[in-house]
Amino acid sequence: MTSPSAITWLSVPDVCDRLSLTPGKVHRLVEDRALLGRKEEGVFRIPDIFLDEGSPVADLKGTALVLIDGGFSPESALQWLIEPHDVLGTSPIDAIRNGRKTEVRRLAQTLAL
Repeated sequence: MTSPSAITWLSVPDVCDRLSLTPGKVHRLVEDRALLGRKEEGVFRIPDIFLDEGSPVADLKGTALVLIDGGFSPESALQWLIEPHDVLGTSPIDAIRNGRKTEVRRLAQTLAL
């Protein structure tokens, strides 16, 4: 399980390097909710755990949309994804990365406002 304190937060240029994309394309991924991030000390940062072998984690976008459509802000959705959850026994993003997207999305739907 990835501890929130162990997550590396990447700037947009760092994500560009990891994904071989332009800043505009990275911003488009954020707009489309394929990636989530937040401003820290005036710099927009994306958790490295949202990246997987040269692309965003495949099932992140759908889960982010479930949360946001259910009333979460993008920032609170990001926080929910990286914090450990008792029901899952891990963080939702770790569960998604381990093939448990359906379980995570069901849980996310129960939290809809």
